[in-house]
Amino acid sequence: MMCSLSNEVPDDPVVSKKSGLLFSRRLVEQHIKEYGKCPITKEELTLDDLMPVKTNKVAKPRPLQAASIPGLLGMFQNEWDALMLSNFALEQQLHTARQELSHALYQHDAACRVIARLKKERDEARMLLSQAERQIPLTTASAANNVVSNGKRAVEDGELGPDGKRIRPGINPVMINELTECNSLLSAQRKKRQIPPTLAPVDALESYTQVSSHPLHKTNKPGILSVDIHPTKDVIATGGVDMNAVLFDRSTGQILCTLSGHSKKVNSVKFVPRDELFVTGSADKTVRVWQGAEDGNYDCRHVLKDHTAEVQAVTIHATNNYFVTASMDNTWCFYDLASGSCLTQVGEASGDEGYTSAAFHPDGLILGTGTSEAQVRIWDVKTQSNVAKFDGHVGAITALSFSENGYFLATAALDGVKLWDLRKLRNFRSFSPYDSNTPTNAVEFDFSGSYLAIAGADVRVYQVANVKQEWNLIKTFPDLSGTGKVTSVKFGGDAKYLAVGSMDRNLRIFGLPGDESGDTKS
Repeated sequence: MMCSLSNEVPDDPVVSKKSGLLFSRRLVEQHIKEYGKCPITKEELTLDDLMPVKTNKVAKPRPLQAASIPGLLGMFQNEWDALMLSNFALEQQLHTARQELSHALYQHDAACRVIARLKKERDEARMLLSQAERQIPLTTASAANNVVSNGKRAVEDGELGPDGKRIRPGINPVMINELTECNSLLSAQRKKRQIPPTLAPVDALESYTQVSSHPLHKTNKPGILSVDIHPTKDVIATGGVDMNAVLFDRSTGQILCTLSGHSKKVNSVKFVPRDELFVTGSADKTVRVWQGAEDGNYDCRHVLKDHTAEVQAVTIHATNNYFVTASMDNTWCFYDLASGSCLTQVGEASGDEGYTSAAFHPDGLILGTGTSEAQVRIWDVKTQSNVAKFDGHVGAITALSFSENGYFLATAALDGVKLWDLRKLRNFRSFSPYDSNTPTNAVEFDFSGSYLAIAGADVRVYQVANVKQEWNLIKTFPDLSGTGKVTSVKFGGDAKYLAVGSMDRNLRIFGLPGDESGDTKS
């Protein structure tokens, strides 16, 4: 019996009921599934028309090529040749794929370089545009506000809106983009930043003592109200009751210059690392921007008279292009440093309360302010909206300080210091170092965020921990002024020393014994 299709003996023979022809089941079923007809007669045919044929198992005869040794060798040779040809074809395909992959990777690398260059050019263009935006329209706004470089302003108060308030230029989208990019850059850097190896260790701070005292202010009006340290130079600034700001070189122990011009006490002093600028805020309701000269003196570049009450605090933005002032008139102003113009003034003038302190978050998009009514307010700088409020203090908020990691905010008032977790917006620790009649006047994190200093009747330094761990007291420095009132404290670079101001005329430096001017060795 032979299959009508293959002319070979079928393994599983079947017979068509219609034509009586014999087929191999495997071949005829595949043909019926595809065409539905008999492959020989072309009649309609289904699987039900096939009838199996029962036969005895028959050993298939070997093919002719396998009937002899030379035939078998020929078959093996043909199979080996086919295998070699197949292997050669695969190697050729692999070589072609590798070349295509190499070309694709080269194109990807070139595209990445082009994208990086375009991003750099875009950032440079944005920076130039931002500078142009500040210099051209804001210079005009500055002229409209009558703020001039000789420190005086004309009688006119500028253009007023229908509500009687002065019209402000506002924070435009270019500036908002600048603030946002600064925030992104600083946030990314902060995540990678490690505690510097040059930071003074805890055992060094435990050995600190007063190493020098410098009489910087007038004897008839003693009192240092504010202290700041230049971030890259060993220069300390103080603001005093005697209406002067003094710049002091710690390395030489000499006064660099005394800045006069305010008519009342100087409440706040801040260095701006860029362009040798320096800002002071005073009880005479004005803010002055000073420009360093080649001879080492500072000239008054702007006098800003946008507040109607005592200016209590000045804080510099991380871009070094803007700053904020907080006043007892219950408003805070956002200024452009280059032009000295007030871009926006937030708040309502009120006689009931006012702002007593202010500080920027390290990343620059959040502003913290403290009021005379014991409330801490957190602001979104881009929208100037109040996004959070912290209650719980007693008395005016005397100082604010954000930790370097951006997670913690320390606030000081009559009842001591409270630490706030900005991630959960809650108070997680409080310090009450003094009695109920002695306020805490200053609180300050060092730049690394490892130490916290508190000033009131004395100065206390704590080791910073996390929310759950205890913040241990490292050292207490007594008030050596005899006034019982330490007003300000500031950490030097790498916490190698502390600059302390009190209600006498002396600036005091605390560090390792024998290190009066140089860097403290750790």
